[in-house]
Amino acid sequence: MVHRNRTRKLRVGDVPVGGGSTISVQSMSKTDTRDAAKTARQIRRLAKAGCDIIRVAVPDMEAAQTLGKIRKAIPIPLIADIHFDWRLALEAIRQGVEGLRINPGNIGARWKVAQVVSACKDKGIPIRIGVNAGSLEKELLKKFGHPTPEALVQSAAEHINILESLDFREIKVSLKASNVLTTVDAYRLFAKKFKYPLHIGISEAGPPFTGIIKSSVGLGIILSEGIGDTMRVSLSADPVQEVRVAYEILKSLGLRQKGANIISCPTCGRCQIDIRGLAAKVESELKDIEKPVTVAVMGCVVNGPGEAREADIGIAGGKGMGILFRKGKVVKTVKEKDLLRALMSEIDKGAK
Repeated sequence: MVHRNRTRKLRVGDVPVGGGSTISVQSMSKTDTRDAAKTARQIRRLAKAGCDIIRVAVPDMEAAQTLGKIRKAIPIPLIADIHFDWRLALEAIRQGVEGLRINPGNIGARWKVAQVVSACKDKGIPIRIGVNAGSLEKELLKKFGHPTPEALVQSAAEHINILESLDFREIKVSLKASNVLTTVDAYRLFAKKFKYPLHIGISEAGPPFTGIIKSSVGLGIILSEGIGDTMRVSLSADPVQEVRVAYEILKSLGLRQKGANIISCPTCGRCQIDIRGLAAKVESELKDIEKPVTVAVMGCVVNGPGEAREADIGIAGGKGMGILFRKGKVVKTVKEKDLLRALMSEIDKGAK
């Protein structure tokens, strides 16, 4: 069992973050924020997939002024991602967002930061300090040579100091790099020094194949060490896929249960039914299921019966057939052509 680091607790809208709260799953809309209807449609799809918190880019005032329309049309808390211009942050707050992602060191004079902090205090809005290896301060690059874990943590510390000096502590922090080990070490180092809740992710992880591998390895290490309060998987893909991958990572570590946990064998020369085809169909059928359920789709008598017995619902394949298990007990023997229907029927019974 993973023993999680205890961090400060805050809220993003109605979603608790830190302090031992359930690890929340985030994504970021990939639409033009100025198109409120299109952005809201994508966010509703993400919410249906299990996204807890959504972030949108706010590149200009037109985008900032659409946030109220978006917020009214979605069921989950909205975070505005802002760089350089404090006026966009103030407008986002007026529009009703529940969080800001803004680095106080890059929006100008102290009085500008103070205005944003004052508005956040009035509305109970937290600020995420988002440190990225790709946009590290020039002074730190000169000091460290390149974006080292120490450089990322020092950047975060400097931004934190600005907010703390204004008596503001509703802070989340992220320290992301596209390099997995740099990211892991940065989070480890930060977690030893601070108790602020952490948003974790591997930045610019890549297209699905490589991005899922990088994210699973990096976030798996970080989460297994008890670090992380909220997370995003960053992929060059449909953001719904980001949410699904995030849940699979959390499920694999026993940190959150949602939807189907599918166990299937890789197949070998002993397999006498089409397990790959069946497993793919089962995965497709169960992609939107909400209730946690473990399903085993196994192909032969070596590991099949054992895995099928341990699952909620399972199949152990034989020659042109399979034995259907439910909660460790044999239900019946089913012909190969009827396996998918029989399996889904048993899962439907359990969902009622």
